[in-house]
Amino acid sequence: MKLWEKSVQVNKDVESYTVGRDRELDVYLAPYDVLGSMAHITMLESVGLLTKEELAVLIKELKVIYKQAVSGEFVIENGIEDVHSQVELMLTRKLGDVGKKIHSGRSRNDQVLIDLKLFTRDQIHSLVNSVTKLIDVLLLQSEKYKNILMPGYTHLQIAMPSSFGLWFGSYAESLVDDLQLLLAAYRICNRNPLGSAAGYGSSFPLNRQMTTDLLGFDSMNYNVVYAQMGRGKMERVVAFAIANIAATLSKLSYDACLYNSQNFGFIKLPDEYTTGSSIMPHKKNPDVFELTRAKCNKLQGLPNNITLITNNLPSGYFRDLQIIKELFIPSFEEMNDCLQMVAQMMGEVKINEHILDDPKYLLIFSVEEVNRLVLEGVPFRDAYKQVGLEIEKGNFSHNKEVHHTHEGSIGNLCNDRIDILKQQIVDQFEFEKVISAETKLLGEN
Repeated sequence: MKLWEKSVQVNKDVESYTVGRDRELDVYLAPYDVLGSMAHITMLESVGLLTKEELAVLIKELKVIYKQAVSGEFVIENGIEDVHSQVELMLTRKLGDVGKKIHSGRSRNDQVLIDLKLFTRDQIHSLVNSVTKLIDVLLLQSEKYKNILMPGYTHLQIAMPSSFGLWFGSYAESLVDDLQLLLAAYRICNRNPLGSAAGYGSSFPLNRQMTTDLLGFDSMNYNVVYAQMGRGKMERVVAFAIANIAATLSKLSYDACLYNSQNFGFIKLPDEYTTGSSIMPHKKNPDVFELTRAKCNKLQGLPNNITLITNNLPSGYFRDLQIIKELFIPSFEEMNDCLQMVAQMMGEVKINEHILDDPKYLLIFSVEEVNRLVLEGVPFRDAYKQVGLEIEKGNFSHNKEVHHTHEGSIGNLCNDRIDILKQQIVDQFEFEKVISAETKLLGEN
């Protein structure tokens, strides 16, 4: 079944080629297609295009389909082109001609737009929860080990004293910044395209503000041409936000692999979180972090892949945009999996509290000694030269203590402020508004 089909049947090879993976991927969009349809027909009744009785039976049946969709029972049948066609077919089978009335004032173009926005909005909510959980784990570990020193490196050369508090906390704050970018993407996502039809509006007296309110959007995509231009753009913007989270996790994973190696020995992963070798009985490999690094590096390519698909397209809809779903929809599950595994791993990691007992790390205290001399009145450049000469002669010594007090340093991590900043950003998403709107639409309150 095709909503647009008339007297000529499409060649089977063409049908297979053009449908592509839509049947598979559209299952993910099914609950959101139903929500969009419920809002749309509620609006149609308000402008006289449906009767109250027709609306009531349609809503009742759509709720049944919604339950099937969220429980995993929804299936797009063979020969059915997409989720929109399947939902309309199910309504028509059950309700007859009434089921054929739901498409007035819209196109599959704005249907898939609304489906993708509702799906993405929900997935961003899930990502925010996962990122927040990881931040909380990292801040907890940062506080737990704030007084345990570790070597800091630049150019992979021993540099200055750091601490596990700094290390854990640095990634927590990085993820807070990533949340800020995700919030910006969410703002672009949370605007209603429904009613833009095929990109040029409708002669029906639609009430687009009504569907905007019913679905809990911040506002609508006002210009109907731009609403369609948002296809691909929204996905690209969100992909950049995902890529930023992935970049943070990739760097953290690299650190974890490096610090877990025997040559560094900064951290140790519990045995149950590592894998072994088929030939070397001593091996305990950090496979989770290695796979996370690879998956996150792949996710960092997502914005570029979407850009390449959408490049050089004029305004209006093109089938090219269909391919984006194949890249975009699975990315959320993969990103969430990485976040959850890393949170689990970082919560269980064991640290080496005696790293600096190794004599090779003595020189990281050279700057501390320079600073001590400066505080005693020695000019900085003279102090620098004096300590440098002591190192060259092999006479350098230090008590392996640090006295950092400024904001964000070893002795003043500011983890409480990072946590506050995190919560301020999370609160700005206002997910409660969305949940309330969808609950009301489904009649669950």
